[in-house]
Amino acid sequence: MLGRRQIREKVVESAYSYYQNPIKFDVLEKNMFSGIEKIYHLYIYQLNFLVALKDLAEHQIEIGKKKFFKTDAEINPNQKFINNQVLIKIEENPERLFFTGQHKELKWDLHDDLLVKTFQRMTAGKRYQDFMKEEKYSFEDDQKFIGKLFLRYVAENEDFLDYIEDKELTWSDDIHISNSMVQKTIGFMKEDVESRTLIKMIKDEDDKTFASKLLRDTLNNWENNEKKLGERLENWDLERVSLMDKVILITAISELDNFPFTPSRVIINEYIEISKVFATERSNIFINGILDKYCKDKNRI
Repeated sequence: MLGRRQIREKVVESAYSYYQNPIKFDVLEKNMFSGIEKIYHLYIYQLNFLVALKDLAEHQIEIGKKKFFKTDAEINPNQKFINNQVLIKIEENPERLFFTGQHKELKWDLHDDLLVKTFQRMTAGKRYQDFMKEEKYSFEDDQKFIGKLFLRYVAENEDFLDYIEDKELTWSDDIHISNSMVQKTIGFMKEDVESRTLIKMIKDEDDKTFASKLLRDTLNNWENNEKKLGERLENWDLERVSLMDKVILITAISELDNFPFTPSRVIINEYIEISKVFATERSNIFINGILDKYCKDKNRI
C-alpha cells in the first residue's frame, strides 16, 4: 500500500484550488475523490502499456514466423522478453484484467504510434539487447529489468508524459504518484506468490474519512490557523508567504491539531516532502522551521 502522503497531497491540491476558485465543500470533496480515482486509471494505463509492449513483441514474433523467407532469428525467436515472469504476472493480474474490461479506453492499440516508437527504442537499446543475450533466467533479473524498463521508457519518457496530458489533463500533475504505484507493484512481486491485487490510494473507509476530515478541518479553521502561522513568522509578513506555502502549512497545522495520535515528526516530514512536489526549492526549509516551532510551542509530541 502507499502511505497517506498521496492523500495529503490531494487535500493540499484541493485546498489550493478552493482558494483560487471557492466552491461548495461537497463539490470540492467530490472533485478530490474523483481526482484520486483518476490516478488509479493512470496506474492501470501504465501497467497496460507494459503489457502492450509484451503483446507487441509477441506480434512481431508471429509476423516473423509467417514470412516465406525466414532468418534464423525468425525461425528460432528469442522469447526471453515475452517470457519475463514479472510481465506475465502483470498480464495475468485479475484486478488489472477486470478493470481494463470495465474501462476499454485504458487498453493500448498495438498500432499506437507511441507504443510502436517506444518498442523500437527499447529493442534497439543496449539494456534490452544485453538482457536478451543473457542465457540465465531468474525472477530477480526479470524484476530488475522491468523496473529499469519502466523508469526509462515510461516514467522518464517525455513523449509518454505529453501523450497522457492530452488524454487527461490531471494525469500530468499526478503521474509521480502513479509512477510510485507501478514501481511498488513491480518491487513487491514474489516469484512463488500469485499477483491478485493492485495498489489503491484509498484502501479503506479509514483513508476516505481521513481525507474528508483533513480537507474539512483545513477549510473550516483557515482563518484561525492563518493567525497561528502569522504568530510564528519572524521578520516576515504573512502577505509575503506564497499561497502554496500557506496552504501546505495550514493543512499541516490542521492535521497537527486534529489528529493527535499521529506523531508530530511524521506529519512534519510528510509536509516537507509535499512541499518538494508543489512548492519552491527552499520551501521545505521554511515549512520545516515553522512546523517545528509550532510543535514546540504547543508541546506537540
